[in-house]
Amino acid sequence: MKQLIRLNRVVIVEGKYDKINLENYIDATIVTTNGFGIYKDKAKQKLIKRLCDKSGAVVITDSDNAGAQIRSFIKNFCKNSNIVNVYLPQISGKEKRKSSPSKQGYLGAEGLSGNIILEALKRSGVTADITEKLQKITKADMFTFGLTGHSDSRKARDNFALYSELPVGLSSNAFLDALNVIYTRENFIKEVEKWRQAQARS
Repeated sequence: MKQLIRLNRVVIVEGKYDKINLENYIDATIVTTNGFGIYKDKAKQKLIKRLCDKSGAVVITDSDNAGAQIRSFIKNFCKNSNIVNVYLPQISGKEKRKSSPSKQGYLGAEGLSGNIILEALKRSGVTADITEKLQKITKADMFTFGLTGHSDSRKARDNFALYSELPVGLSSNAFLDALNVIYTRENFIKEVEKWRQAQARS
């Protein structure tokens, strides 16, 4: 089994390709801001605030002006949370999937190697242990309990969100990210069974 760097904090990145790259090196729940989309997404802001309060957060944004703005915005709405900012080096280049470099010409988190990312974590003082990847809650688990893939899944997610004191209105992917911070897979199965029993009695 592949060994990864396990972090006990939620990791916040800008986009899905950053998340895909970091998942090759880090065993943690990784949440995306969808770039500047976080500015208007109140549900995502509430989610990130809850997760930061729960476990603390590692914020890894690109080393350009946009990344700095997003990092500052997160800091403002996550006041008093335990946040560690990881600053990536400014390395000129272009990600393979892009036809041209970014505005400032620096590689983002998606284009950096594992060694560079892990060194940036160390410089930022993030403590981590090498461990085998832990079993997480999956989309299949959510489907089993009707939280995705069914006609009434959105309503079910919102109901379970209220039960778990999470924001309502989250997408299935954002909801899965939240569950993997709040619960272990074993505890999630126990809690969702208790929730379903309570639903049946009401």
